[in-house]
Amino acid sequence: MEHGLSEEQVKRYSRQLAMPAIGVEGQRKLLAGSVLVAGAGGLGSPVALYLAAAGVGTIGIADEDRVDVSNLQRQILHRTADIGIPKVESAARALTDLNPGVKVHKHPVTIESGNAGDLVRPYDLVVGAVDNLRARYVLNDACIEQRKPLVEAGVFRMEGLVTTIVPGKTPCYRCLFPVEPRPDTMLCPAEAGILGSVAGLVGCIQATEAIKILAGIETTLAGRLLVVNAQEMSFRTIDVNRSPNCAACAHLAGA
Repeated sequence: MEHGLSEEQVKRYSRQLAMPAIGVEGQRKLLAGSVLVAGAGGLGSPVALYLAAAGVGTIGIADEDRVDVSNLQRQILHRTADIGIPKVESAARALTDLNPGVKVHKHPVTIESGNAGDLVRPYDLVVGAVDNLRARYVLNDACIEQRKPLVEAGVFRMEGLVTTIVPGKTPCYRCLFPVEPRPDTMLCPAEAGILGSVAGLVGCIQATEAIKILAGIETTLAGRLLVVNAQEMSFRTIDVNRSPNCAACAHLAGA
């Protein structure tokens, strides 16, 4: 054992251990950390894979769907042989194959107001990788209630948005988008389309944010909104502020 790490862990995570920003102390924090990945689709796939590769000790996967052939263009957790099985099952197998040292908790449920709090509570932070607006608002509200950091993102065709929400310190999802759109006014992913590699790009950014939070690296997207336009290959950040009238987080004290 070296500084609490096994010989296998020292070899597996050697490239991270060599980084001053992570090192042994940061790696130990990752191994002790837990993340709920809400959604095992186009965003959740790269998120979960990179969290497992980095050595995050416990990863929860919440998704009610089964693998469909149309998922395979972007949802890289799953394989052709997985078609028809629950996504949490194929996700758990892929993550365990990648890193047997990671504990994977499977939550084959639809995220809704009745269960979101219980899903969020056991984890250190949450990565929002859902593909419907109702679930995003529900997840935001649960994270605010439980005081859990939330790395939120969305993708549309060749564009993406990413932000990190720290309850009481940064704007929450409702601060940014206070009015929840009616479902019939929004295109679903099947109607709008999405480039798989763009979901991968945005998901990798989310995974990086989650790793930084767990490892104690302070510079994140907290208080900023990252706008990704892959068609133009442009990235810009917008400073965002809390809403004093936010229905979800206005009551929280903080910076």
